[in-house]
Amino acid sequence: MAEQKKITRLELQQNNGKNGKPAYIAYQGKVYEVTDSSFWMEGDHMGMHDAGKDLTEELEMAPHRDEAFARVKLVGELV
Repeated sequence: MAEQKKITRLELQQNNGKNGKPAYIAYQGKVYEVTDSSFWMEGDHMGMHDAGKDLTEELEMAPHRDEAFARVKLVGELV
């Protein structure tokens, strides 16, 4: 298995889905790309969450968690 790319918090913030940039989110130390998800338009998830952030704490009360990440691309590890 290939080593995961190391993604800094600054890189995460920069990849917020705005102005043509990809949309990255972090959850439990992993970084995922949600750019192509219809649930993440322009880096916004239904007016509730923004791309470019670590959403670990925000998702504690979400109705879905781990199963949602199986449908998006893992791009690396948050450092």
